Amino acid sequence: MEIEGTILAGRDFEAVEGRLVVEDGRITAIEEASVESDDIVLPAFVNAHTHIGDSIAKDAGRGLSLEELVAPPDGLKHRLLREADRADLVRGMHRSLQYMAETGTAATLEFREGGVPGVTALREAAAGVDVDPFVLGRDDPDVLDVADGYGASGANDADFARERRAARDAGKFFAIHAGEVDDSDIHPALDLDPDLLVHMVHADDVHLDRVEDSGTPIAVCPRSNLVTDVGLPDVPELLERTTVALGTDNVMLNSPSMFREMAYAAKTYDLTAVEVLRMATTAGAEIVGRNDGLIERGRDANVLVLDGDSHNLAGYRDPVRAAVRRASASDVKRVLHST
Repeated sequence: MEIEGTILAGRDFEAVEGRLVVEDGRITAIEEASVESDDIVLPAFVNAHTHIGDSIAKDAGRGLSLEELVAPPDGLKHRLLREADRADLVRGMHRSLQYMAETGTAATLEFREGGVPGVTALREAAAGVDVDPFVLGRDDPDVLDVADGYGASGANDADFARERRAARDAGKFFAIHAGEVDDSDIHPALDLDPDLLVHMVHADDVHLDRVEDSGTPIAVCPRSNLVTDVGLPDVPELLERTTVALGTDNVMLNSPSMFREMAYAAKTYDLTAVEVLRMATTAGAEIVGRNDGLIERGRDANVLVLDGDSHNLAGYRDPVRAAVRRASASDVKRVLHST
């Protein structure tokens, strides 16, 4: 299989006019050549933080604080999840995953509430959808039997030492929210030696020294932080200290659109388009050890093709900036999945 256009290759997304060659789900060559296509070919996205169980309650909770919306065990989302019919829950998650697949997301790091039944419902929702959910369960250490890891809510909610030990013993991933509302839970979260921190809006130099020393990656969700009015993470500073990936957070608050997340990040922070695109693709893939997130020989061919002749993109001069700051779901021409 060959895909023609401007190919954003390697870690720096070098624009290569030519053909991408794919065989048996792997990228086998990037051939530089003169082609007629204006399409932009880039790695498919890896969404570094989602809560898609909230798909049953999109835009609920107007005027509520973050704690009133999502704090366990009785935040609005938790009450709605408890009350939801299982079939409706699965259907809602399936549709969100389908939207992600159609808009170029290859994988998502999903924090899934509800213990073993919650993870089982998510797996059912993902059946037949071309998105690979890396599922971080919670609410029960036994969830590690069926999940890819444990996703803790935050160190102020409970002592997660037992869950951290269980994840380590099982050789599985452990992630935790930290520094979303204030900085009080950051040091306790770091004490757990997590594989991923989420948010870190209120991190200061002392926290970031620990992050840098430990090499702990961070998932940031700036649109979510804007909506919940908790402040915004200092993404340029975080990038100087560690790997930073983009996530879209709760479907209750925002669509799981990596296009919207990239555009917001690019226009809010002093970041290059290359940095933002790397946060949306390569970083998330590297955090969980995936073989995609980059276009280079030997990588899994999870690839997104944008219509460079769409009304929105026609006339673009910088393909990376166009993909990050301008492109939207309507510009997606094709999504290629390796399996």
